[in-house]
Amino acid sequence: PPPTWHPLPSPFKLSRYITTHIADRVLSALSSLNIHSLRLPNPDPNLIRSFAFTNTSLFLSIPNSLLPPLAANRSLAARWLYGHVLPFYPRSKISLISVGDDAVSQLSPFLLPAIRNVYLALRDLGIKKISVSTTFSFVNVITTPFPPSSGTFQEPLGELLIKPLLQFLEDTNSSFLVNLYPYNLYRINSEIPLGFALFQEHPFNFRDDLITGVRYWNLFDMMVDAVVSALAVAGHENLPVIVAETGWPSTGGDQTEVDAKLEYAEMYIRGLVGHLRSGVGTPLRKEGVSQAYIFELIDKDNVKQGTRSWGILYANMSKKYHVEFSGCGGSGVGRVLSMRVCLVWWLLAGFFLV
Repeated sequence: PPPTWHPLPSPFKLSRYITTHIADRVLSALSSLNIHSLRLPNPDPNLIRSFAFTNTSLFLSIPNSLLPPLAANRSLAARWLYGHVLPFYPRSKISLISVGDDAVSQLSPFLLPAIRNVYLALRDLGIKKISVSTTFSFVNVITTPFPPSSGTFQEPLGELLIKPLLQFLEDTNSSFLVNLYPYNLYRINSEIPLGFALFQEHPFNFRDDLITGVRYWNLFDMMVDAVVSALAVAGHENLPVIVAETGWPSTGGDQTEVDAKLEYAEMYIRGLVGHLRSGVGTPLRKEGVSQAYIFELIDKDNVKQGTRSWGILYANMSKKYHVEFSGCGGSGVGRVLSMRVCLVWWLLAGFFLV
């Protein structure tokens, strides 16, 4: 008998099936870790749809490449929202949109107009509960973390871009987003003890701010307070701070990264989670950061030589660390509610889980 031919699924259906399959496994992993928030740096509409009617809060990012057209035309901002937000919200719990990520070079003139257009387009659609901001890298916007009380925004970026942005964030009840990596700062400053960067408690494991007399017991708090000081100098000392990325690699990009190892990565994640869960905050901000997103949820599969691994799960989604995340978000009282430890997951082309 002649063979029976079955039509191949369309690329759209295949893509949607793969995305849904991945999202189901991610949701299962998040549930097992008791994590209720996820950052999607390059959000796929099918992936956003997959989180409908779940208890997962989504933090979306708009790529830097879209900043010029978004800045020029509010209707293009609305078009992006029609593709990524309107079909899914509020069934998918989208809480925050970052317009661009560390766009401080040639794209900086487009940043604030693009943010405004996305914000206004949301309001045109009657959506008022999604915050709009942008994300900066600590090393690209803060002058110095030592001492924290001397932290200011780098110029001319501070005066030309960040000050107007901070006023917009305050006017719209949004937050200042910053990527903050003690690992990177530790690598370039040989005077920082490893234990200080890893939240290790030792009697002499501290640094003093000689200007304020404040004592610091970990590098994370010093970096956060440098941001807090910069905000205060700019006239916005009460603006909420969200750590949009932080983490420690379990493998390094080359042989010189001797401290990028599984043991130290677990120490950092466990120390960070414990610190946020305690609700102690930082010396200059008693309520601490509003949220902290750990980079990243899952290791990339088929990692090329010279690439760092940041995931708290292996590529097959098995657990890498023995860290208890419960109590950092989703339930609790007081400041614990705002101390959510969340996870970044990069959805890459060709990243398939079977």
